[in-house]
Amino acid sequence: MSQTADVEALKNRIEQLYLEHRDLDDVIARLLEITPHDQLQVQRLKKRKLVLKDQISMLERQLTPDILA
Repeated sequence: MSQTADVEALKNRIEQLYLEHRDLDDVIARLLEITPHDQLQVQRLKKRKLVLKDQISMLERQLTPDILA
């Protein structure tokens, strides 16, 4: 696979993760509107959001070239 294809694959994966992250935001917001809501489920979804954010950050760092000082 060429370097350009690798970069495009990374960008596509990052976009997928952002989409899932936004979807979780919506789900969490809807769950919090319900009284009473399942606190354990909300905590699990928030943890999943944090994992996604970490994955996004890691992939975005791979797109940024290392700059030697």
